[in-house]
Amino acid sequence: MPGSHEDLVHARGSHGLGQGEAGSDGEGGDALRGEGYDVILSRSGEEAIELLAVQTVDCILLDLLMPGMVNVHADAALLLFRGLDSQAAIASSSAASSRDGTLAAIAEMLRSGITCFADRNFYPEETARAAGEQGMRAVVGMPVAAAATPWGKTAAQSLTRSLQLRDEYRGHPLISTAFAVHDANSLGDEDFSHLATLADELDAGITIELHQSAGEIRDCIAKFGVRPIERMWNLGLLTPALNAVHMTHATAADIDLAQRMGIAISLCPQANLKSGNALPPAGAIAAAGIRVGLGSAGAESLSQGIWGEMRLIALLAHAAGSGGARLNAWDVLHMATRGGAAVLGLDGEMGTLEAGKWADLACIDLSGPGTQPPHAPLEQMVFNGGRDIVSDVWVAGRQLLLDGNLTRLEWSGVAARSQALAARMNSGR
Repeated sequence: MPGSHEDLVHARGSHGLGQGEAGSDGEGGDALRGEGYDVILSRSGEEAIELLAVQTVDCILLDLLMPGMVNVHADAALLLFRGLDSQAAIASSSAASSRDGTLAAIAEMLRSGITCFADRNFYPEETARAAGEQGMRAVVGMPVAAAATPWGKTAAQSLTRSLQLRDEYRGHPLISTAFAVHDANSLGDEDFSHLATLADELDAGITIELHQSAGEIRDCIAKFGVRPIERMWNLGLLTPALNAVHMTHATAADIDLAQRMGIAISLCPQANLKSGNALPPAGAIAAAGIRVGLGSAGAESLSQGIWGEMRLIALLAHAAGSGGARLNAWDVLHMATRGGAAVLGLDGEMGTLEAGKWADLACIDLSGPGTQPPHAPLEQMVFNGGRDIVSDVWVAGRQLLLDGNLTRLEWSGVAARSQALAARMNSGR
């Protein structure tokens, strides 16, 4: 959980508020002054309350500047197959669909206030290229599989290509990479041990779907004699570099082991429900002090935003008999921002509003009917918010969303190509 809230949000209230730098109230303030209004600017919610206690105002315009949200498991490249099950989507994917899927996902994520995402697909070079060209921050998962895939015919070939891609983007300001394994049953002991050694030598991250379904756990016990998380421990993969996605079937013992070994966990509750799996024990995981982020996950996902994940996780932790921590708006906002950055190993660079970090920011308009009156703006934002209240987004200081409009991504071409793909699929060609 966050140590303080000041580094997560910066609320500003005034008669008229633009988005200027410190000491400025931007074009909105200038326009109102030109109409003869006095403009008062507050730099925080606390200061706004103090001002309102001593001065009468005609109206309050409120926005909230916060760190950009982080989608820690997006499966962005599969977006053009939204609504299909994951296996059908993977079978239908290509380099071209992966690129356009990534572009479409970036458009949706920016409009949802997301400034960084993690992805995993069999065409990672397309994801990296698309994100880099659009100025979007991304952690690109490089697939490692024993079975033949478009990325490699064997695990060894997959690793060779992954190392080449990693070298290509070494030092890139926006694009980083991590090894990606489908689940604990998809590689043999020798391949997993090799991966663990390589990741340790390179200080590289590993993402893996873990304890997503009861069937996965049964198969692992039948084949290897232990639960998936125990197998990862035995093979040396249970380290702080591991991002365990889903953990829907995590027992108290699993959570204790995860906490002791320092791994991170990515929760994708809406995708879990859509695919017929259980909901994760979010409260118990959070109470253990594990790094936790939120992801949309898979072609089953109906949204690349994580507003729904925030709401669902907060409500789930309040359910009778859920156990663990009772999460409030601050807690789930932390998961969506600073927590997600920590899961991806980027918390030293982003995730909070601090000097020395990248300016990955989202501006939230709290003046609409769903967030008024602003008695409890954070709660109203988390439980009533969505992409409709995101007005502006910056990644590394570059504005990619202005008043709800994409400034760099050319949407019409992406939309036309995605519609053409849908038409071909519907006609069976």
